[in-house]
Amino acid sequence: MVGSGLSNQVGASVAALAFPVLGPVGVVAVRQWVAAVVLLSAGRPNLRSFTAAQWRPVLGLAAVFATMNLTLYAAIDRIGLGLAVTLEFLGPLAVALASSRRRIDLACALVAAAGVVVLTRPRPSTDYLGIGLALIAAVCWGCYILLNRTVGERLPGLQGSAAAAAVSGLLYLPLGAAALWLHQPTVGALLCALAAGVLSSAVPFLADLLALRRVPARFFGIFMSVNPVFAALIGMLVLDQHLGAASWLAITVIVTANAVSVGTAANTRRKTNLPR
Repeated sequence: MVGSGLSNQVGASVAALAFPVLGPVGVVAVRQWVAAVVLLSAGRPNLRSFTAAQWRPVLGLAAVFATMNLTLYAAIDRIGLGLAVTLEFLGPLAVALASSRRRIDLACALVAAAGVVVLTRPRPSTDYLGIGLALIAAVCWGCYILLNRTVGERLPGLQGSAAAAAVSGLLYLPLGAAALWLHQPTVGALLCALAAGVLSSAVPFLADLLALRRVPARFFGIFMSVNPVFAALIGMLVLDQHLGAASWLAITVIVTANAVSVGTAANTRRKTNLPR
């Protein structure tokens, strides 16, 4: 799980190194192509057998794939890795809290909202477009969770995710070609983009698959909340992006709110399922 989180955020930081040459669109295109190859190899979808009811959520998931990565990378380019990933993390947190009626979840939501206010507080240097892009990525991540659940119900194994990755990769063929034509790539930039695809797609996918065979899903869900911390630390070490004390406090508050919400919900379900 540590390897998965670190690989994902290192991949994002390596991608940012290629932004000055390829731009976010070019880097995302390469990442989407790598993800498509990896997931198609793992999922081996039988596309000809898909029904209309199966294609609909797959196409929705493909659109989410395409939009989520582009808005996140564009946000990273404008506001930095740590802040962008923390704001994107609000997507899964919102999905987890939206279906709950527990008072502790409402309290966690309010605490997380306070953290967001601190992170996005108006300042002369505030990049509102970057914040908006990160929040769009958060909405996409929430939609990804909901659509992935539907795809998993309608298609076996990894076929749905693989098909969505393939469609998303196809969508980026014209965009990626135009970006690479306008921004003449260097060998170093292409290697960074390819490394980002491997580190942010292939490695986390395999690591998460192995981790979930060994640890409870509850613990895995709680551990996911360290990703914004990893992002802030790696942004500081690799990209020299330093956050202020207030931003670090806000990230800690948001991460803690998620961990408390997920952990207490799992404990409640376990107690409910105990034999009487």
